[in-house]
Amino acid sequence: MAHFTKATSLHDWLNQRLAVDTLRRVLATEYWIPKNINFLWAMGMVLAITFGLLLISGIFLLMYYQPNVNLAFDSVNYTIMQEVGYGWLWRHVHGVAASVVFLIIYIHMFTGIYYGSYKQGREMIWLSGMLLFVAFSAEAFSGYMLPWGQMSYWAGMVITNLFSGGSLHADGLVEWIRGDYVPGQAFLNRFFMLHVLLIPLAILGLIGLHFGALRIPHVNNQDGEEIDFEAEAAKYKAGDKANSKVIAFVNDFMSKDMMVVGIYLIFFFYLVFYHYDFAMDPVNFDPADGLKTPAHIYPEWYFLWSYEILRPFSTNVGLIAFAFAQVIFFLLPFLDKSPNAVPASRRGLFKYWFWAMLIDMIILTAMGKVPPSGIFSTIGLYAALTFIGLWIILPFITKLEKKA
Repeated sequence: MAHFTKATSLHDWLNQRLAVDTLRRVLATEYWIPKNINFLWAMGMVLAITFGLLLISGIFLLMYYQPNVNLAFDSVNYTIMQEVGYGWLWRHVHGVAASVVFLIIYIHMFTGIYYGSYKQGREMIWLSGMLLFVAFSAEAFSGYMLPWGQMSYWAGMVITNLFSGGSLHADGLVEWIRGDYVPGQAFLNRFFMLHVLLIPLAILGLIGLHFGALRIPHVNNQDGEEIDFEAEAAKYKAGDKANSKVIAFVNDFMSKDMMVVGIYLIFFFYLVFYHYDFAMDPVNFDPADGLKTPAHIYPEWYFLWSYEILRPFSTNVGLIAFAFAQVIFFLLPFLDKSPNAVPASRRGLFKYWFWAMLIDMIILTAMGKVPPSGIFSTIGLYAALTFIGLWIILPFITKLEKKA
């Protein structure tokens, strides 16, 4: 049995039972961050703050939302928006955060790709981050169903139809997911449960895994420099902070994080009060009607790039291309054969690959919002083929790289 002594304070009592000093040291004051990083390394904290805003605003919305196909639309667009004091504010915060969180995720993701933060023992950081991306995507999709507007209904119809597998005709699987032949009460109940309980719990667990995965290999830096964290930490603890190449996560790095978070919140609440409409599709302000198909069905902007990879092809080929797009980012640490974990600007052909991939995904996103006809259809096809081609050539161009 552990040895306990008479506690001299509440802190001492807790420390003997919960090892709070050890946790504080391991997770905060002796969790070392390189000095040579820029503001892009604060995106993780920005994501955590945004997730917190989503949780808080979601709790307030949950107090008045009715998960019923006959009441859901009015509970959102009438009760919350017009009858509940400041209900409009909580809906705007939730809607804007649900959209902006993906902008931050994509910045965070491409920062990791640019600086090679998935290489040399950091594979679990990348894989846990991609699992978080999937979880946030599922959370966003399930939440999009809840207002039970026209685009909610038909987006749910289209996305669940993907599970039929094209020529496989797995219609039974689609009906099992929906709980009916078409989206209805069972469908809404299931996605309500997923959105408010199961997926948020998964996100919280994955955040813990992602943060834990950072603990051993430590955070990468913008120069790709190999840092002896033990030696540099010893300098820091000895008082030679100026010459040490690392700083403590708390309070040194956190103070820099909070400055970026402060700037971000100004931008965020500017959108909440003045431009919240970008996060709310006008078609979704019409009640769901299974007998009236919208002229053009499309997902939210953060799914448009993968949606556009699906559209230009026949059903079976499109589903294969779509599945390819969903899993390929997971394989990045294994497809990149380069021995270098340095910025893309110092990596020969990879720097062109990086910018080509980023531009191509922006083009795919733009094309996914417009009807697939005329020149837009052609651009979408070539952008989708370019995306697939870039991933196919990645192992070959990175294998040619010499050790930097």
